[in-house]
Amino acid sequence: MEAKELGVTGAFVFTPEVFGDERGLFVSPFQGEAFTRATGRPLFPVSQLSCSRSRAGVARGVHFTRTPPGTAKYVYCAGGRALDIVVDLRQGSPTFGRWDTVVLDPVDCRAVYFPVGVGHAFVALEDDTVMAYTLSSGYVPENELALSLFDPELALPLPEGVRPVVSARDREAPTLAEVRAAGLLPGYEECRRIEDALTAARGAGA
Repeated sequence: MEAKELGVTGAFVFTPEVFGDERGLFVSPFQGEAFTRATGRPLFPVSQLSCSRSRAGVARGVHFTRTPPGTAKYVYCAGGRALDIVVDLRQGSPTFGRWDTVVLDPVDCRAVYFPVGVGHAFVALEDDTVMAYTLSSGYVPENELALSLFDPELALPLPEGVRPVVSARDREAPTLAEVRAAGLLPGYEECRRIEDALTAARGAGA
């Protein structure tokens, strides 16, 4: 499995070897040893597995979790095709405000790791795009936050010719400046402390 750090500090894309024959294919989108070599820590204790299915043009995000508690994610595309977007929302991070993108699909079977405090968005490029999420914390509605996918300060690279279909929540989401003014952005050092605590919990068998 190949690993590459993205343009957001601590976020990685993983590209596994795909074994195909006349029957189909076999692939392991997550491999523990490769993850630890790349990130310097084992995967967080898994609290929840989730998936979403979207038609072409649907955009979800930018989503992040109130910190604390914060959430780390490991995401891959099990069907269809998506432009996945990683956004650094951690104040004090060396890459704060920057983003990077990865095209995810079940052909190359790439996966993306989102550290605590890093925002996630994606645009479905095909019908029946299925995104699978491994999460370090369970879903708590009041902790789940969003900021605008269309914020000109972020200038996210939405696909040309696609008019994103978004939920009412995402359509009304505040800008980065508004989220910052409300004191809702995570701090980089606090995010790192939470990740250290997740690693310690994993080591303790939690």
